Amino acid sequence: MKYQVFLVQDAEDDIFSIYSYISKKDSIAHASYVYNKLQDACYSLEHFPFRGHIPLELNTIDVRGFLQIHFKPYRIIYQVQENKIFIHCVLDGRRELQELLQNRLLR
Repeated sequence: MKYQVFLVQDAEDDIFSIYSYISKKDSIAHASYVYNKLQDACYSLEHFPFRGHIPLELNTIDVRGFLQIHFKPYRIIYQVQENKIFIHCVLDGRRELQELLQNRLLR
């Protein structure tokens, strides 16, 4: 079964912010590479959406409706609903994410 992948506005904003940061701090070529890899990772969920695991920060507060995959160091947080996948966040895994995930996903 093929699933449809949707990036919610927050996830689109996250990817744009990552691209902007890398293009300013490194190069447009590297920013484009990371952008393309993040997009590939997101849309790869069309075929294997349940390969992700529950983010530790959410598991510790007993929230198990979200999964994550990685394109290191980035974490892609998503939710599967029927045959649809909603990407909610694309975040730098080097950041403290407990509060950010709680605020963003549980609002």
